Amino acid sequence: MVNLAKLNLPSFEHRLKYEDDVTYIFDSIRKKYIMLTPEEWVRQNFINLLINHLHYPKGLMNVETGLSYFKNSKRSDITINNREQSVFMLIECKSPEIKIDKRTLTQISQYNKEICANYISVTNGLKHFIWEYSVEKKSYLQLNSFPDFIEK
Repeated sequence: MVNLAKLNLPSFEHRLKYEDDVTYIFDSIRKKYIMLTPEEWVRQNFINLLINHLHYPKGLMNVETGLSYFKNSKRSDITINNREQSVFMLIECKSPEIKIDKRTLTQISQYNKEICANYISVTNGLKHFIWEYSVEKKSYLQLNSFPDFIEK
């Protein structure tokens, strides 16, 4: 059974099920039960924050979609599209015990070279960071809060 760590995120009514000593959590984006790992716990709690507290449209979110860079296949944790289906935000979720460091930032910025999102974010459920890509400066600028969803 997975330890449901206390996170620095709003609580919500999660749906769990148990089969053969394995715990699953319902993912409202993928519309199915997913094996509950510490990273999945963070991802589902962060999805709740995005939808129910920051009002990002659920219908424009994707979870664990494939991408490739430098001939490597990877999966992005959460992407949020704009209405034209371009990626607005890329979010990388880590387990609570994983420290967010330079390696984590390198990982998400490498992913974003393929995706080209306006915003990138990293969370371990305890700490959350968000950056906006500045085309003029060709670098990321750290923000203090999540941007509003931009309707185009």
